[in-house]
Amino acid sequence: MKKIAVGGKGGSGKSSTVALLANAMRRRGYRVLVVDSDESNPALYRTLGLGKRPAPMLELVGGKRHVFETFSDDSTRPHGLLTKKTIRTEDIPSDYVVTRDGISMVCIGKIQESLEGCACPMGVLTREFLKRLSLEEDEVALIDLEAGIEHFGRGVETSVDSLLIVTEPSLDSIELAEKMHALAADVQMENVWTILNKVTSPGLGQRLRDDLEERGLAVVGSLGYDAQIQQSGLEGRPIESTEARQAMARILDALV
Repeated sequence: MKKIAVGGKGGSGKSSTVALLANAMRRRGYRVLVVDSDESNPALYRTLGLGKRPAPMLELVGGKRHVFETFSDDSTRPHGLLTKKTIRTEDIPSDYVVTRDGISMVCIGKIQESLEGCACPMGVLTREFLKRLSLEEDEVALIDLEAGIEHFGRGVETSVDSLLIVTEPSLDSIELAEKMHALAADVQMENVWTILNKVTSPGLGQRLRDDLEERGLAVVGSLGYDAQIQQSGLEGRPIESTEARQAMARILDALV
C-alpha cells in the first residue's frame, strides 16, 4: 500500500478521513504526500494544518487546455517535470508543494471560473502524475479523489494500488460504494476497503456493515459522528479529536 486513493459520495467525509489517515501514518513513521485531486473542495490544506494551498500542478503543463496535448503519444510540447518517466517528491518545485512535520501536499487544480469547462483534464493530470510518482520505502501517497465516480472514467485508479471508500449512513452512499467496488474490479484492483463514517450508534454501525458486506464490500473500520470534527471544519482548523484519532489508529492496524 503505497498509493492509496480515498473516495466516496460528496459530503461523506473524504477529506476529513484523508487528514486523519495522514496524521495516523505520520505517527507510524511514514512520510506522507497528500494529493488533492478534488477540483471543488477548497479546504483540505486547512484540515491538514498547512498554512496555504500550494500552486496548482496544472500550471506546470500550461493550464487545462494543454493537458491532453502534453500527454498524447505524439506530443510535440516541451518535456517538463510531469512528463518525466519517474517523479520523486523532492523533484516537485517548492511553489507546488507545502510541507509540515513530515506531511506534504500537492494540488492538481481547482475550478476557478464559470464556463471554464469540465474537470476532465484534472483527472488526466492526476492519473499521469500518480503513474510517474516514485515513492521511497518510508513514503506513502494519499489521494483525495473528487466525489462520485468520474475519476474511474479518467483512469485514475489505474495509477494507484489501493482504494478506501468512505461510506456514511445513507442508501445513496451505500449504493455508490457498491458501484465503486465494481468499477475497481474492472481495473483489477484488489485492495478495496470501506470505512464507515458519521456512525452515531453501535447498532447503526452494525446495520451499515451488514448491508455493505452483503454487497461484497470489506469494511475495515468505523468513525463515529464527531462534533469536534464538525467544529474544526466550521472554524477552518486542523482536525482535533482524540476519539477519531484512536479510531483511525485501529483502522490503520487493520490495513497494514
